[in-house]
Amino acid sequence: MDRPDLWIIENARFAQGIETICGVDEAGAGPLAGRVYAAAVILPREWDAPYLNDSKKVTEKRRDVLYEKIIGDAVAWSVAWADEKEIDEINILNARMLAMDRAIKGLSVKPDLALIDGNRSVGIDCPNETVVKGDGKSASIAAASILAKVSRDRYMLDMAKEYPQYAFEKHKGYPTKLHYERLRAYGPCPIHRLTFLKKL
Repeated sequence: MDRPDLWIIENARFAQGIETICGVDEAGAGPLAGRVYAAAVILPREWDAPYLNDSKKVTEKRRDVLYEKIIGDAVAWSVAWADEKEIDEINILNARMLAMDRAIKGLSVKPDLALIDGNRSVGIDCPNETVVKGDGKSASIAAASILAKVSRDRYMLDMAKEYPQYAFEKHKGYPTKLHYERLRAYGPCPIHRLTFLKKL
């Protein structure tokens, strides 16, 4: 599989004298239910793994393999979230930033720089740089995207057992036809984001 060199951004910052870099990404901004997850990862320099890429471009099976390798090899890693009540209270953009800030603060090693996926970093309490589509450009952000996605998917599988009528195991809370059908049949449950349900 052709991939870009995922160390160009990090290596450029290392060359400027920045020592410790973490990548940060989130998963679950779009769903109608559940938490938004974020992860922060500090990788050993030049670390690589087969299929490391934006989590959306990696199969579920490969994401699970990468997840274990990342948490096993990382210098430090952290997963955090903001829940549906916080999302409703402060909106999804602010909740995403809150989850990412929590993930960075959860690292056992303090980073000198955080590479944040996207174009916003409001409220991130750490020196940072935003990278648009960073999960396809930076090894650290790609690793964070894998941890965030796998962690959120596993959480939604747990929620599927708690609220079986919504079939969360099939759509992970995203706004699919099936999810809307179940919402119309059963109404929202405690993990639904009420501010996302205006269409019902």
